[in-house]
Amino acid sequence: MMPPARPAMPGKVLVIGGGLAGCEAAWALARAGISVELMEMRPCACTPAHRTSLLAELVCSNSLRSSNPMNAAGLLKEEMRALGSLVMDAADACRVPAGDALAVDREKFGRAVTERLEADPLVSVVRGEATGIPPGRPVILATGPLTSDRMSAEIELLAGSKHLYFYDAIAPVVSAESLDMTAVFAQSRYDKGGGDDYLNCPLSEDDYQAFLDELLSAETVPLRSFERELHFSGCMPVEVIAASGSLSLLHGPLKPVGLVDPRTGQRPFAVIQLRMENAAGTAWNLVGCQTKLTHPEQRRVFRLVPGLGRAEFLRYGSMHRNTFVNGPAILDGTLRVRGREEVTLAGQITGVEGYIESAACGIMAGLFTAARVLGNEPLPPPAETAMGSLLHHATSSQWKHYQPSNINFGLFPALARRHAPDARNAAYVQRAREKLGDWLSTEPLPPGLVRE
Repeated sequence: MMPPARPAMPGKVLVIGGGLAGCEAAWALARAGISVELMEMRPCACTPAHRTSLLAELVCSNSLRSSNPMNAAGLLKEEMRALGSLVMDAADACRVPAGDALAVDREKFGRAVTERLEADPLVSVVRGEATGIPPGRPVILATGPLTSDRMSAEIELLAGSKHLYFYDAIAPVVSAESLDMTAVFAQSRYDKGGGDDYLNCPLSEDDYQAFLDELLSAETVPLRSFERELHFSGCMPVEVIAASGSLSLLHGPLKPVGLVDPRTGQRPFAVIQLRMENAAGTAWNLVGCQTKLTHPEQRRVFRLVPGLGRAEFLRYGSMHRNTFVNGPAILDGTLRVRGREEVTLAGQITGVEGYIESAACGIMAGLFTAARVLGNEPLPPPAETAMGSLLHHATSSQWKHYQPSNINFGLFPALARRHAPDARNAAYVQRAREKLGDWLSTEPLPPGLVRE
């Protein structure tokens, strides 16, 4: 039984922030027939990480992680496609080889999203920095981890408490023509996907030790005096991982498992993988090597790796502050700020971590706001789905110290019975698909959701 209708919210919806979450929110609203003003501060105001004025610019990796439907990230993508995701549609069209991961050509992807939204008659893209939250109209705040100082101050007042924050790091990108192809080999881990979508720089034990020594002694970019260093575990700088133990990199970004060097027939001692950054294959990302080393030190240290001796850096690694609020303390179950029913938050600022998680959060914010504009009560997706479990984490998590999280099966409600380890993921996926199907078959449809 559907919740009772409520008075419609007046006015065009304002979406602040043209990242993945904001774009998805605007797209969901437009598909529901609602006019949207999408406000993006770039290029009028820039951030330390962005390079273009394109909407939905990917500033860290170009990978949206695994497409395997038997893991949580793949399942989330499947659900997003079922809800008409603009990000998934653009990513599928701009895909580059990356094994079983969904990686994209950054520029083509950003351009595809930008062109779709700018061409939509219900979406007005406005360039300029929002410095406040206008009262009396529905607003979706999707300002992302690099929220401007002035808007951060507004959100801090809105939240009624200090922001939590952590630091995110970006991996370097090198040019293909600068690689020593005699020292690298092509292979995906365990031959997944295309089998040879990644390039691998193998390190002997001596190579590894030399790299480790220099990495640990290299100069890093200092924090500003008022900042504390807090890292999200999924985006740990490579030098921070290395400092936790001499073999820690072998269980993290330099792990050699699933790879065999065809020249020796053996698994290397360590490996740095390179993933294609663009469709032309002219740029390659050092997978898992996000760093806060200074630029000269990045050149010096990474050029110690076989195959990277003369590497030309197209983009250096960097580190920036990511801002998020304590969602469970200030948000209701539909991402709305308690006490400000016209304001909804979306994306990484809610404490979801990652590209697809932010985009999925934007879809939900758009659907929930659309429902209210149409005078209906939002109907959230079931907690057993990937979308619903992510929503629950951002709004109802019981963690003592709330922290950002990627999608994972640990966020899902427990299964009704125990399963063998190799069957557990399949059970989560089957249950999620059934619950999503039930939700999508609700009559009438969940408010704000338009069936194509």
